[in-house]
Amino acid sequence: MSNAPSLTESAAARVCAIAEKQGKPAILRLAVDGGGCSGFQYRFELADAPEGDDVTSETGGATLVVDPVSLDLVAGSAVDFVESLGGAAFRVENPQAAAGCGCGSSFGI
Repeated sequence: MSNAPSLTESAAARVCAIAEKQGKPAILRLAVDGGGCSGFQYRFELADAPEGDDVTSETGGATLVVDPVSLDLVAGSAVDFVESLGGAAFRVENPQAAAGCGCGSSFGI
């Protein structure tokens, strides 16, 4: 699927490192929940396996999985891992987001 969200190389490396420490597969689930300061917020968690209707993409040994409901809101996005003075975090570069917030974990469409 061409509009499936993807992981950048740095995000894939971070997912692999976290998964190895926790003894889990390198599978990151990206979901979208209602709420946050801009209407929607991103949620990340390690998954044991993709679910039947998930959309998946693989980068550098790590897999990103997104459920069909969240996919509509994050299609075409890239998940990056950014380290800065403010800390280190996964960030979603979402071309559909019309509004965002300073924390980078919330967006509006």
